[in-house]
Amino acid sequence: MNELVSIIVPTYNTEKFIRQTIESVQNQSYSNWEMILADDASTDKTVAIIEEFAKNDNRIKLFELPENRGNGFARNTALEKAIGKYIAYLDADDLWFPEKLEKQIQFLKTNNLHFTFSFYDSIDEEGNNLNRRVESPNPLTYKELFFCNYVGNLTAIYDVEHFGKIKLESSEKRQDWRIWLTILKQIKSAEAVPESLAFYRIRKDSISSSKFKLIKHNFGVYRKFHGYNLFFSILLMMRFLFNQLVIKPKYIKKV
Repeated sequence: MNELVSIIVPTYNTEKFIRQTIESVQNQSYSNWEMILADDASTDKTVAIIEEFAKNDNRIKLFELPENRGNGFARNTALEKAIGKYIAYLDADDLWFPEKLEKQIQFLKTNNLHFTFSFYDSIDEEGNNLNRRVESPNPLTYKELFFCNYVGNLTAIYDVEHFGKIKLESSEKRQDWRIWLTILKQIKSAEAVPESLAFYRIRKDSISSSKFKLIKHNFGVYRKFHGYNLFFSILLMMRFLFNQLVIKPKYIKKV
């Protein structure tokens, strides 16, 4: 159970959060990891903070992009540098529970799986616990994922030896959902570790906090990623909205 885990972290102007994020990785009970941070030309102190950690921990690796290219490009850059058997994702403002990696790697091995995710809790911009847990159907089928993204980016892990490095167009939005769809199209369903293992930070300026942007980018998954025509994409988006507004709230619990 000692295979290397490559943790993919794109960063951009996250000086307020990146220290806590890195510390949550350093506090993992599973120690065989590399944290690959690709900075998308930050203009604040993000790079300086990462460099401070990297000087004292050679598992932390920083790659600076010469110009701002977007979150997808930064994520792909980090993925190219990864050498681990497993790929894990973490955004620069989210946090992991200390036992997150250990429990997920053990879950993969015990159940002979190549992909898994977990439930997660929510915190606000200041780090206050919102007592809100996001769960999912378990197991999660491709059809369920097709109509609603139940996989939190900060919780997913996949086996590179089985799937290869899953790299998508860097300009695509909702890149995370597209990755899970690619995986589940192969394996048909996925099992989640049935507990919360991470904190998702809800920020006022994030894409996921804007309902209009979310609808626009999700529509793009049907129209561009799947290649459906305009009319059929609209029908699928209506079903998506139903699942998002009616079905998914059933998996959001107060804790």
